[in-house]
Amino acid sequence: MSLKYKTDVLSKLKEAGYNTNRIRKEKLFSESTLQKFRKGEMVSAENLNTICRLLNCQPGDILEFVPDAV
Repeated sequence: MSLKYKTDVLSKLKEAGYNTNRIRKEKLFSESTLQKFRKGEMVSAENLNTICRLLNCQPGDILEFVPDAV
């Protein structure tokens, strides 16, 4: 089982006015977290909370559960 992003988080943030320069300037996410977004890797619950706050969404709007093939 695994969680995957339904959407490109950085693109959604950019659409909402949060480009990477603004994210760095306002210290919303660390550089390592930005790299995880780029690679599609999962981030902490705290970072997911920040994404949901900035995008005014629910975790299910950006994440999906993908069961392992048996």
